[in-house]
Amino acid sequence: MVAIFMSGSAPAIAKDKSHDGKNNITFFDSGKFTGLPFSDGVRVGNILFLSGEIASERQPDNTFKVIPGGIKAETKKIFENIRASLNEKGYEMKDIVKCTVMLADMSEWAEFNEVYQTFFSQPYPARSAFGVSGLALGAKAEVECIAAK
Repeated sequence: MVAIFMSGSAPAIAKDKSHDGKNNITFFDSGKFTGLPFSDGVRVGNILFLSGEIASERQPDNTFKVIPGGIKAETKKIFENIRASLNEKGYEMKDIVKCTVMLADMSEWAEFNEVYQTFFSQPYPARSAFGVSGLALGAKAEVECIAAK
């Protein structure tokens, strides 16, 4: 089965793939990550696993570039991208149950949290955060989420 989900951005193509005939497993491909070896997200039953999101934008030459503005601007863009990705797949921010946060500089954790809190309210999703030695395209942050409904 192939379905197309429309939102304000590019359509997400969903491909169902049942490994044992019982599980409802759907792989999503909006085309955003064309040429890269991963899906936008995978839904298993009612649980949605999103790939890590950085604050990048596609350039005219089809490459990606991290937006300027520092950790706060990147964090805002990351969660705007996550919201759009969730909406394409029939989920909302309130459906997020877990976030994994990777920061290139842990001294920016407080600034990240300041923006993070504008996208969530209590009860907050479970979360892990850790510092890394580098992220794709030199990004300051990357976030992956799990949503359920």
